[in-house]
Amino acid sequence: MIKMLLLSAIVFAAGIGIPVMAAINAGLGTRLASPTFATAILMFVGLVFATSYLLVQGVPSFPTRMPPLYSFSGGFFVVFYVLAVTAIAPKIGLGNAIFLVLLGQIVSTSVIDHFGLLGAVKTPISAQKALGIAFMTLGIILARRVV
Repeated sequence: MIKMLLLSAIVFAAGIGIPVMAAINAGLGTRLASPTFATAILMFVGLVFATSYLLVQGVPSFPTRMPPLYSFSGGFFVVFYVLAVTAIAPKIGLGNAIFLVLLGQIVSTSVIDHFGLLGAVKTPISAQKALGIAFMTLGIILARRVV
């Protein structure tokens, strides 16, 4: 129970960090007049920190079996997310950008979980879950006027 609370708190903190990172990087992209350069800087700093942590933690041995190729595409999605938010948040507002990201996450996680895609645990969308997703979507729409 304590372990689950700790893990949940860590993921919650990561969620708090997403809009903070978006605001910082959107500001950097505006100041540099280049969202792409700001994204490259963010990725470089992330690479330095991740590599440092890896070296402290210990580099694992390589697997004997190659992971599926799609396993390596996560970096594309991170760069796409950071670049999109860095470029677009200053134009539509940070709140609108993050709320749209949240809506995209709700839709994609529901589909991934429902079909058990990409190695996820298969959890079908029940009527209760669909209603919850609909309320979350409505909440996002009511909280932020996007158009």
